Amino acid sequence: MTLTFDLYWSFRSPYSYLAAPKLLELTRRFDVVCRLRPVRPLAVRRTDFFKTVNPLWPGYVMRDLPRMAEMQGLPIAWPDPDPIVQDPATLEVAAEQPHIARLTRLGVAAEEAGAGLAYAREASAAIFGGVKDWNQGTVLAAAAGRAGLDPGALNAAADDDAERLDAVIAGNEAAQTEAGHWGVPLLSFEGEPFFGHDRIDALIWRMEKKGLAAR
Repeated sequence: MTLTFDLYWSFRSPYSYLAAPKLLELTRRFDVVCRLRPVRPLAVRRTDFFKTVNPLWPGYVMRDLPRMAEMQGLPIAWPDPDPIVQDPATLEVAAEQPHIARLTRLGVAAEEAGAGLAYAREASAAIFGGVKDWNQGTVLAAAAGRAGLDPGALNAAADDDAERLDAVIAGNEAAQTEAGHWGVPLLSFEGEPFFGHDRIDALIWRMEKKGLAAR
């Protein structure tokens, strides 16, 4: 029996980027389907995010990310440009968010085309892998191609069907809350949440109890 889990994902989350290769390997090894459910970052969804977060958190993340990436043998660099638009001095997040809005729509469109996780992996590898100006030229189109998608069709879907895709994203965000956590990457299997890129083994353990089978 094929099992299915939901993956709540943000294209501005470096920990989502770190989770992607492990999750792809999971879907290749086992008879399981990952349903990508892209959401916007909390910094965009909550205007008070940076005003309420513990001030120790940003510094810890910037120390933690390099070691986690090194452990997995992955490159890591803060995106240039940042997927969200904000004032670097005040950390105020802009009302208009062209980068993350389009990325999130592209993620939904990729999932609807049958390659959501593969696209998330390839796009995030460019965004967090040190590719400067990842938002320009053919960078994202090449990511779509590596994921097995038609770049032109994916771009057209994201641009021409934005209103519907935004409604899907809003539904994903509501479902994420119902799943029991606010952060990403969030894995949800049969109503049980597993938060963080370091909870994939726990997800596998749970699915094994439900009959997870190798391919």
